[in-house]
Amino acid sequence: MNYKVALRHTEEGYSVSCPALPGCWSQGETEQEALENIRIAIAEYLEVVDMNLLDAEVREVEVAA
Repeated sequence: MNYKVALRHTEEGYSVSCPALPGCWSQGETEQEALENIRIAIAEYLEVVDMNLLDAEVREVEVAA
């Protein structure tokens, strides 16, 4: 699955966030490090989402873009 991320150059390096996942952000000294760190952050974010759905009845809906 692909997610759009917002990458910003800062005084400390790079800040990166995933707008589709509120609160999911990371950083790195280089662009490559920041992108690798956001991959990890997204994976961990989605693990928490899955854990929160363990006792729920889950459905999927399709949304037209």
